[in-house]
Amino acid sequence: MLIKKNKRTVKSLISLTGLLILLGFVTQSFAQEINPDLYSSLSYRHIGPPGNRTSAVTGVIGDPTVYYIGAASGGIWKSTDSGVGWVSIFDDHDVQSIGALAVAPSDPNIVWTGTGEVFIRSNVSIGNGVYKSTNAGETWEHMGLELSGRVGRVVIHPTNPDIVLVGALGHCYGPQHDRGVYKTIDGGKTWKHVLFADENTGCFEIAMDPSNPDIMFAGMWPLEIHTYGRESGGPKGGVYKSIDGGESWEHLQGRGLPSAPVGKVGIAIAHSNPNVVYALIETGTPNRGVLWRSTNKGESWRKVSDNRILNERSHYASRIMVNSGNENEVYFAANSHSKTLDGGYTSETSGWGGDTHDMWIDPTDPDRFMISHDGGISFTENHGRTFQRVSLPIAQMYHVAVDNQIPYNVYGGKQDGSGYKGPSTAGGRFGSSSSWESTAGCECGFIVPDPVNPNIVWGGCYTAGFTKVDYSTGHQRTVKVWPESTYGASAGEHKYRFNWTFPITISPHDHNTVYVGSQYVHVTTDGGESWKLISPDLSTNDMSRMGPSGGLTKDNIGVENACLVFAIAESPLEKGVIYAGTNDGLLHVTHNGGDSWTNITKNVPDLPEWGTISNIEPSRYDAGTVYITVDFHQMNNRDPFVYKSTNYGHSWKSIS
Repeated sequence: MLIKKNKRTVKSLISLTGLLILLGFVTQSFAQEINPDLYSSLSYRHIGPPGNRTSAVTGVIGDPTVYYIGAASGGIWKSTDSGVGWVSIFDDHDVQSIGALAVAPSDPNIVWTGTGEVFIRSNVSIGNGVYKSTNAGETWEHMGLELSGRVGRVVIHPTNPDIVLVGALGHCYGPQHDRGVYKTIDGGKTWKHVLFADENTGCFEIAMDPSNPDIMFAGMWPLEIHTYGRESGGPKGGVYKSIDGGESWEHLQGRGLPSAPVGKVGIAIAHSNPNVVYALIETGTPNRGVLWRSTNKGESWRKVSDNRILNERSHYASRIMVNSGNENEVYFAANSHSKTLDGGYTSETSGWGGDTHDMWIDPTDPDRFMISHDGGISFTENHGRTFQRVSLPIAQMYHVAVDNQIPYNVYGGKQDGSGYKGPSTAGGRFGSSSSWESTAGCECGFIVPDPVNPNIVWGGCYTAGFTKVDYSTGHQRTVKVWPESTYGASAGEHKYRFNWTFPITISPHDHNTVYVGSQYVHVTTDGGESWKLISPDLSTNDMSRMGPSGGLTKDNIGVENACLVFAIAESPLEKGVIYAGTNDGLLHVTHNGGDSWTNITKNVPDLPEWGTISNIEPSRYDAGTVYITVDFHQMNNRDPFVYKSTNYGHSWKSIS
């Protein structure tokens, strides 16, 4: 989090996906437009909390002093002193979600990055193509492939740095031609689309034979993401091979490999014996197989493991790394990091972290490798006996709130962390961890301090988790609307459907009145001791879109729960006027505190179906004025939809 302030104004800049989410605080006296001269000379400072998720790592072959880290939503970072100090080197560019990094083996000054994350949940970021640096990351040039969406891998020829291949997964929100493998032979000036499976299938992985760069393998992944679910797997998924430098490709079928449908595919070639190739394949059930091995450059394959731990939550991991000194020593990035010492026939968890993503090993030094994960990165120079862990100021914060204390505190849920509370006066380039403490809620929820009593903090969590902290007593207790966990089941199986990040809203008229959204609006007036329904089901209740999410691998912890209330707001000027919007495109209003509701969706002009009513903002100055934003990106529409009503939603005007 970055804060910019002087004696009269306070501004916070914090990203919705990490470092920079814009949050403006302006007093009533500054309701008119602020003169930029008042803040143009101010600078931002980082206040924390300590960072987390990384999605790409690489180093320089033979040079243990230089490392690069790609953040899930915090750009690129570089160390030139063996990981002691780190510098951000990509801040000036339009996207900060990094999918792939590669250093040219023949020239360490040439560095490529592909943007957009390929470790998929339904709330990760896309990119805008590939970038190249010719001065070791000091400056970057955009090299095209703007519609590639998410880049899974960049591979550079070992002796000719102008030859580069890129694996494009696509945006994944619908059919798209810009998916597959691209190749350049002129350093990125022009590109050739060398592998296109179909409009539903993109490339997650490319592996180049270290002994013969004309031989390479691609892991193709059929994937589609929508608000109501993620579908992985299809007939064109699987292992593809090229023997002419990527100019043409063969879909390897039979030969011991699993039959269709196939989902995400990770591939790695043994540097010490390039005849040995490994493929980590999403098949849906462990008894169909998880890991395959070839000893003849992919001509034939043998299933060597059904252990689901090697590829658990495949959409979120599926990388393989073969130790550069031992063809049988293989590492697997998944929900738990695993390894095998016998070519995959037996395996065990390594204890080197969870929610792991990318890995890199020095081809010339089998003791030196890196692992990216949801807590940062870990790297070792002694074959994993000890690790150095790096945490950068790239924390992914789901939501941000502040209390009314002086100085004020900042609250937010940090991905794969907890609900956090920290002082606005915190300092330090990397954000002092001692300044921040866990509070109510968890990684994904709204963390909402009581506007009157700052000792009370409410916090949401996935699986309908909900807690409240009272700092006057030091107690934290659950205030769940419904005690049953929603973990793993289909949305339609629950009495109440809660999103991964369900709304929590405190009434501006009575701080003891708190609203929460499932498919209904719930309210408590007794501190969460009891909850009352004050609405009917406000969603479409479309049971056809409440099935288990994931496709071949079911994985539903609420991110894809649909047909539910996503935003709640009460007018600050008129008590009982409450708006509620759903993530299946419906908008309702009540004028009597929930006794009756009116569906005002059809009053919004030119609104497509199945948008997410992502924000509702009733005016602080006029009782009938309200603003909404509607998000369609997971319905394959990236246009902005912003509307204003001046008559309680009876009519709307687009202000996009």
